[in-house]
Amino acid sequence: MGDHRDFDKLLAYLRRVPSVSGSIGSGKFDNGNWWVKFSLDITHPLAWSVVQEFGCVLNYLSLEERLPTLFMPVSPAPYLNGGPVDFLAWVIESKDPSFKPGTVAEWLEGRLPRPVEDLAQWESGDDT
Repeated sequence: MGDHRDFDKLLAYLRRVPSVSGSIGSGKFDNGNWWVKFSLDITHPLAWSVVQEFGCVLNYLSLEERLPTLFMPVSPAPYLNGGPVDFLAWVIESKDPSFKPGTVAEWLEGRLPRPVEDLAQWESGDDT
């Protein structure tokens, strides 16, 4: 069961991020890669800032410093669920099993506003 402890640091961090709402799921694929799935309250004033920050850090930090992760929205077909807002979720997936969820938490913590739950830090752009 120690396997799931790999996720503790990342899950705790995500719970502190403005606009992350509801439960957070996580798991591992057969090839050792892992995933974390969560919802964002898109009515929260910082929701799209969170999407931009996560997309930047997790998908395309720089040409020389790309993380082996992917951040993306996922949804069933809108005609099946009454609209994309009701069932839209966000997923962080690893592309390298040796890149652990706790390491992702450290990368996010080092690059997003600090403390991440302090809304004033997001609004001022000051990440000191």
